[in-house]
Amino acid sequence: MTHPIRVLVVDDDRGARALHCAFVAETPGFVVAGTAATGEDASTQAKAGFDLILLDMRLPDISGVEVLHRLRTLGQAGPDVLVISSSQDQTTVRQALSAHVVGYLLKPFTQEALRDRLEDYRSKRQTETDAGRQRPFLQSEIDRLLTTGGIRTVDDRARLPAQSSRPHEDERRLPKGLAEPTLSRIVEALDSVIAMSAHEIAEVCHLSTATAHRYLTYLEKAGVVDLAHRYGKRGRPQMLYRLAP
Repeated sequence: MTHPIRVLVVDDDRGARALHCAFVAETPGFVVAGTAATGEDASTQAKAGFDLILLDMRLPDISGVEVLHRLRTLGQAGPDVLVISSSQDQTTVRQALSAHVVGYLLKPFTQEALRDRLEDYRSKRQTETDAGRQRPFLQSEIDRLLTTGGIRTVDDRARLPAQSSRPHEDERRLPKGLAEPTLSRIVEALDSVIAMSAHEIAEVCHLSTATAHRYLTYLEKAGVVDLAHRYGKRGRPQMLYRLAP
């Protein structure tokens, strides 16, 4: 028997929270397993094994975008996120979408609108479960990547020839100052869910931020990673990186 999808409902408005819980409870295949009124509480509860979070972007302590960033630390074990928010400014929407949320539903919405999103999510989740999660790069695939100029999809990797058809291509090398073992560590640290900064990658891989940035710049030019941005209250936007889909 298929287990119900466990949902955490996050909204600082008590009435909205209760309404959204009722909508979820009345959708077959879903169960409300928790609620939160703040971003801090949501970030803490997210470690408890939820499948999906209904996340408001406007919270009283930290923003929904910051919650998405913290969920990144959970890796593939972290829950999916469906944004439910009245925020429709370009900055907030782009930041949420760059975190690969499964949907963005504007308030106010009807029960039917949320049910449609949930049912679509359940269907896609089942398809992904059947197909299996995207696997990480193998060393041999990274080596081939370095001689083909970029791989963007799993299917592209599967179609790579055993040897290059262009003369002398196998003799190509990494740019001076870059090493294959370090490149492999960085690729393994990245994923396609929520983007990471060069500083975060550096901490995971035990590198300096400047070194991590050099490798990430190379991978971005090779088509292995995509760029996103995180906007703070002041200063320039921070560049973020994730594996290209």
